[in-house]
Amino acid sequence: MQIIKTIELMQEVSEKWRMDGNIISFVPTMGFLHQGHIELLRVGREKGDRLIMSIFVNPTQFGPKEDYEKYPRDTGGDLNNARSAGVDAVFMPTVEEMYPEGFQSTVRLEEITQHLCGKSRPGHFAGVTIVVGKLFNITKPHLAIFGEKDYQQLIVIKQMVKDLNMGIEVIGVPTVREKDGLAMSSRNNYLSSEERASALSLKKGLDLARDMVAKGERNPAKIKNAVMELILNHPFTEIDYIALCNPEKLTDIKRVDRPCLLALAVRVGNTRLIDNVILREN
Repeated sequence: MQIIKTIELMQEVSEKWRMDGNIISFVPTMGFLHQGHIELLRVGREKGDRLIMSIFVNPTQFGPKEDYEKYPRDTGGDLNNARSAGVDAVFMPTVEEMYPEGFQSTVRLEEITQHLCGKSRPGHFAGVTIVVGKLFNITKPHLAIFGEKDYQQLIVIKQMVKDLNMGIEVIGVPTVREKDGLAMSSRNNYLSSEERASALSLKKGLDLARDMVAKGERNPAKIKNAVMELILNHPFTEIDYIALCNPEKLTDIKRVDRPCLLALAVRVGNTRLIDNVILREN
């Protein structure tokens, strides 16, 4: 497994692999790998001839009061996991390598970034799109693998790839959960044992909504209110948003009469968690 820290070398390696006829899979990460990341790597290994993973905690997608400085890091453990998953190259640039002095470009989507997390985290998706756009140009993949837990991110990246004719297939992988149902996230590491018990309210809320739709409820307001009540009945919880929306446009729906996305963002203590499910009539 190659560990690559410069853009120039990563581009050279990727271009050689492409010229040799290899299909390149790419999994971008911010490190501190958990089983959800391992599943993304498994899919990438299965679908490609060469597998690249990046480790880069991207400062441009963090707000001024968010957790960039304390975001969990474990480089040694990440590299061991990468080797075990069959990764061919790990791209590990510095911030200075990715954003040299004078850097001033952006990639901005106008509509789907205005909903859900885009409302409460202004500038977040501009940071996501510029770093992913750069990583795509650096690693030159045919396939890019993302988790469905970060559903809005997945939709944003698919739209960017389509709009900019990048020629990359973006693959979404279902959310991987802990045994108790909590969606795997590097931020789960912040939760105390008491907060973690309350964090399970997100999955319980999704399950409640699914049951309500299965029993015939079609009113988005009633579903959202029931989910809100369930979550707020747990201690340490503060709701950022509960949204029922179109799975592609992320706009609010008036009736659950076709598949729709239920997306949640909830602060549990000081930790902001997200989760989602696609609701169907049957």
